[in-house]
Amino acid sequence: IQRLEESVVNRIAAGEVIQRPVSAVKELVENSLDADSSSISVVVKDGGLKLIQVSDDGHGIRREDLPILCERHTTSKLTKYEDLFSLSSMGFRGEALASMTYVAHVTVTTITKGQIHGYRVSYRDGVMEHEPKACAAVKGTQIMVENLFYNMTARRKTLQNSADDYGKIVDLLSRMAIHHNNVSFSCRKHGAVKADVHSVSRLDSIRSVYGVSVAKNLMKVEVSSCDPSGCTFDMEGFISNSNYVSKKTILVLFINDRLVECSALKRAIEIVYAATLPKASKPFVYMSINLPREHVDINIHPTKKEVSLLNQEIIIEMIQSEVEVKLRNANDTRTFQEQKVEYIQSTLTSPRSDSTVSPKPSGQKAQKVPVNKMVRTDSSDPAGRLHAFLQPKPHNLPDKVSSLSVVRSSVRQRRNPKETADLSSVQELIAGVDSCCHPGLLETVRNCTYVGMADDVFALVQYNTHLYLANVVNLSKELMYQQTLRRFAHFNAIQLSDPAPLSELILLALKEEDLDPETDKNDDLKERIAEMNTELLKEKAEMLEEYFSVYIDSDGNLSRLPVILDQYTPDMDRVPEFLLCLGNDVEWEDEKSCFQGVSAAIGNFYAMYPPLLPNPSGDGIQFYTKNLDKDLLSDAENAWAQREWSIQHVLFPSMRLFLKPPASMASNGTFVKVASLEKLYKIFERC
Repeated sequence: IQRLEESVVNRIAAGEVIQRPVSAVKELVENSLDADSSSISVVVKDGGLKLIQVSDDGHGIRREDLPILCERHTTSKLTKYEDLFSLSSMGFRGEALASMTYVAHVTVTTITKGQIHGYRVSYRDGVMEHEPKACAAVKGTQIMVENLFYNMTARRKTLQNSADDYGKIVDLLSRMAIHHNNVSFSCRKHGAVKADVHSVSRLDSIRSVYGVSVAKNLMKVEVSSCDPSGCTFDMEGFISNSNYVSKKTILVLFINDRLVECSALKRAIEIVYAATLPKASKPFVYMSINLPREHVDINIHPTKKEVSLLNQEIIIEMIQSEVEVKLRNANDTRTFQEQKVEYIQSTLTSPRSDSTVSPKPSGQKAQKVPVNKMVRTDSSDPAGRLHAFLQPKPHNLPDKVSSLSVVRSSVRQRRNPKETADLSSVQELIAGVDSCCHPGLLETVRNCTYVGMADDVFALVQYNTHLYLANVVNLSKELMYQQTLRRFAHFNAIQLSDPAPLSELILLALKEEDLDPETDKNDDLKERIAEMNTELLKEKAEMLEEYFSVYIDSDGNLSRLPVILDQYTPDMDRVPEFLLCLGNDVEWEDEKSCFQGVSAAIGNFYAMYPPLLPNPSGDGIQFYTKNLDKDLLSDAENAWAQREWSIQHVLFPSMRLFLKPPASMASNGTFVKVASLEKLYKIFERC
């Protein structure tokens, strides 16, 4: 018998604690919950094998604790064995972070309350690789776990299906979000714009994760016992009713706020459903059980996914009885879906008078629509977009469709404030927008179908049998201008994380306009202009805040901007240009001209311009191949993907609701017809 080296012991133990990427995410998220975080964000790459990044806004880690942070059996949760029976935290062994450092590269960035800067340090095999370095940081802690299982070849080969592991991580965080509804959770793939998990209220979380069919068929269940003999507990949760049908049992179980599994409770509930419902339908169950801490043994499993309860059989029997009573009382009536025959109109008729068809007598066949006038898409159908032909369909398409349907639903539900501004000047500006509206373009905008982006500025849209190029910048600028007028004095606000000094931003805009930035002979003039504009905007701060939700404090710092469209944030790189425009281009003396100038400046700022970085999907890729900067390329890809997503899912749905296109757009190149089905058929007939 030989004594193993400590490094071998630690690697063996690490493989037991961190079994898969989801094990690491669970440990890190539980640490964030222990730190009293109100927001937890998870970013995953290649199913967690290449990167797991967990960020929170908790109380952080002290500088003096960093040297022993990742050593085995170092913890802030308990000091003696007896503390284990009164523990309220998720973690307690001090093994998780240490285990990660033996099978991955771990980097910690943290800042505590009151510090002016944070610290970043990397760990390997339980010890720091270097002294903590001072760095900029946001409140809380960010832990990056890179190259998981890099030194465990066999384990890494068994985990090559990244989609499977990412699905497990999403499922874990979805369950966490259902229970901890006072904490904001988000989870997304690295480089993705949209999060796959975002938490709201408990029922809404269940609806967004498990679907409407689950959420609408839930019953609340509660059990409590204060037996002085020792069986004391409270349980509350939701169970599916008799209308819910599934082939798989879903049990989301929390005991003392800890996500665990309990096969005995699961079997007991399945027995009730099998005996009560036809075809042995499987249930959906969410339960939160609270017991005295001394009645729960949490130290029985390496990954803490199971616990042992005092009087477990009695507790399960009481819960089973209550579920049975609830289910039998709710089983008096059942709802069955009635299949309806829908008559789908295959074509969209033109509003022109010559296209109307008189009704046919009974028994006579309807007139067949010629193929050269048949409309093959409509604005409510998301299928047939350009991306369907340029990219392979993702495997998780149903999830994407369901999440996008939520976005579209929220866009359709947006409405401008019912109260209009009582200022006559604003009412005149809105009336001017209405009077200049082009009826033909209005019909096109209301019923067009987004196809895809043709280049950096123009989008392809279809209306009836015509294909148009639409200038996204012009359309978004006009939409933002009109929305600013209609939401006048009724804005929500975007709070900037750090107030930005006006003088520095305006000076930056002046330097960007300079044709020869190398020379500094006009620097004094620029600084004077910046100071004058800063003082002007400080004088107008009260009006800007009241009417436009642009907040400038007494020190000349910008800290708040208006929300023009929900789910859209403007490009913050254009803030300097926006402030310079407010200072230079607004006629402040005349009320109507002033409101029009400020609204135009806001519209120009919020317009969906192409990002400043070159487009990596076109000729711009040469810029990145010369620089060899992968981070810059990744930032550019994210920026362009975010813009195109916003154009498709925010801009065009909002245009259909709110935009009244002016007559000038019919002649200034905003809409350009590039093809029509009738003319294409004529060309093909010649061929």
